Amino acid sequence: MSTDRLVLPAYDGPCVTNVVPALLRPGHPEPDWIPSAAFDARSVVLLVVDGLGWNQLQARTRLAPTLASMEGGPITTVAPSTTATALTSITTGLPPGEHGVIGYRMAVNGEVLNVLRWSTMAGDARETIPPAKVQAIAPFEGQRPAIVTRAEFSTSGFTGAHLEETRFTGYRTLGTLTSEVARLVRSGEPFVYAYYEGLDKVSHEYGLHDVYDEELRWVDHLVERLLSSMPAGTALVITADHGQVETGDNVRDLPDAVLAHVASQSGEGRFRWLHARPGQAGALLEVCRDLLSDQAWIRSREEAIEEGWYGPVVTEAASSRFGDVLVAAKGTVAFNDPLDTGPYVLIGRHGSLTEDEMLVPLLVGVAS
Repeated sequence: MSTDRLVLPAYDGPCVTNVVPALLRPGHPEPDWIPSAAFDARSVVLLVVDGLGWNQLQARTRLAPTLASMEGGPITTVAPSTTATALTSITTGLPPGEHGVIGYRMAVNGEVLNVLRWSTMAGDARETIPPAKVQAIAPFEGQRPAIVTRAEFSTSGFTGAHLEETRFTGYRTLGTLTSEVARLVRSGEPFVYAYYEGLDKVSHEYGLHDVYDEELRWVDHLVERLLSSMPAGTALVITADHGQVETGDNVRDLPDAVLAHVASQSGEGRFRWLHARPGQAGALLEVCRDLLSDQAWIRSREEAIEEGWYGPVVTEAASSRFGDVLVAAKGTVAFNDPLDTGPYVLIGRHGSLTEDEMLVPLLVGVAS
């Protein structure tokens, strides 16, 4: 496993941003990092498995023989390596600097919006922060494909932000996921997008041990069932939004000398944006470099933009959601923000730019 090497997104090559555009543009140049079987098929199913990191999969190929037998290799996700940002990049085909969903918790109109819950400290934000104004780019190049994802996601703000105007099919169980995907392909759909989030949930709550391994077995079974239930010749393309690291209780409070300059925080434990008090951005950057450089990659807003972390283009709307100083964790540390809470203590996490978090699979199999 690798948790100390900085991996920047390959926005101009093998990256999740370029998967959907390649699959939806027949006749255009075919990237050599996507196996040719994906372009030879009459129908393509793109399955995004939340949290299926390349490094974690390679360490467990014995548990996932179907995935291990598929053709392909690793590609990068985006920065930050987090679900809200990466899924929006997958569906829009754009880096975060262009679509503007720049994190799991991001500053919008003076509030911190939890993108997955689409809520602020005041509660449900679908009316006060309309999803279509936060992210207005049509997904899937406006082609309105069939998608299959959790039924309970149908009216969520995040669905409105990254899946608006698609043809939504909800599923309740793994069995209904496979049956709905197979039904759609048999009905003649040329492209189906499907999303499964179970592996990510398990890694967050249980870490990367026995329960994670068992869930990976079920993911492999899901892939095998899809390949066996879809019409012969259908290509199944597998990718993911991010990998994982296990932080456990290695969650640290930011030093008081740092917090003295901080007005608020956004982002998440592995990828914190610090918003400086008025006039203190320079002092905040300096003290973060002095005290945190051994634990994290420290960047100013300008440096993150110049180094291309969010892509070659960063819109004014996207940059307005950045903080002043970025703290991207190395190793297996996470940084605490008392306002960043959830239903359980996180053991596995993601968000930063380590190899374990940034590398995801791009695999192709064909139904026979």
